[in-house]
Amino acid sequence: MNSDRPIGVFDSGIGGLTVVRSLTRRLPHENIVYYGDTARVPYGPKSPQVVREYAAEDTEVLLAHNVKMIVVACNTVSAVALDVVQKRARVPVVGVIIPGAEAAVQTSRKKRIGVVGTIGTVRSRAYENAIRQVDSSVQVFSKACPLFVPLVEEGWINHKATELIAHEYLFPLTLEKIDTLVLGCTHYPLLQNVIGSVLKGAATLVDSGEATAGAVERELDAHGLRNPSTLKPNLKFFVSDIPHSFSEVGERFLGQKLGVVKKV
Repeated sequence: MNSDRPIGVFDSGIGGLTVVRSLTRRLPHENIVYYGDTARVPYGPKSPQVVREYAAEDTEVLLAHNVKMIVVACNTVSAVALDVVQKRARVPVVGVIIPGAEAAVQTSRKKRIGVVGTIGTVRSRAYENAIRQVDSSVQVFSKACPLFVPLVEEGWINHKATELIAHEYLFPLTLEKIDTLVLGCTHYPLLQNVIGSVLKGAATLVDSGEATAGAVERELDAHGLRNPSTLKPNLKFFVSDIPHSFSEVGERFLGQKLGVVKKV
């Protein structure tokens, strides 16, 4: 495969742009095609069967762009449908669950790890299972935080209401004396300051997107797929609905202008 082909990244909506941001920092010369299924977001509350159907269709969208690898930025898809993507992709596939779990185990000293995510991700126990596969002696405490996603998309990053809700969600985890917290949703890295403030430094935050970027780098090197170019990369963005809204909010997630966003 040509190493200058793009990396494909998909998510249920806009949150996966935080994974793209991590990728561009670690791999600044890689071309990227991003697809957000904004017409059917969110995936978190939906049944596993529906998520698996959506994942298959999202994969085909990226394969049409001749990608050399697929990054499943959606925690829900990574939790319940990664095998669907792997069977269809014909290229290397990296999800966010395993890299996040490995990073959490490496970070934790007391072996008491908290996980926050969508209802679907937490219900699947995917992080819990992945963490225990790395180290069976670790205790894992999970909490669904569904209101975090709309708060982030509303731009209420440092809002008092967000702080109050974070206190409500995270209080049970503080009682468990966790020393590490996995941010198991691509929206949650934007709330690191609020979450860190609520936890008062008692737990180290693990961004599964950052961990995934590291896994992607290792996978590219293992398959000889790293782009040798030193030119500015080509980033393309596609959505299934409302591209103008995606552009407006997306800059906050990506940390830079998105340029043209196309509907497919």
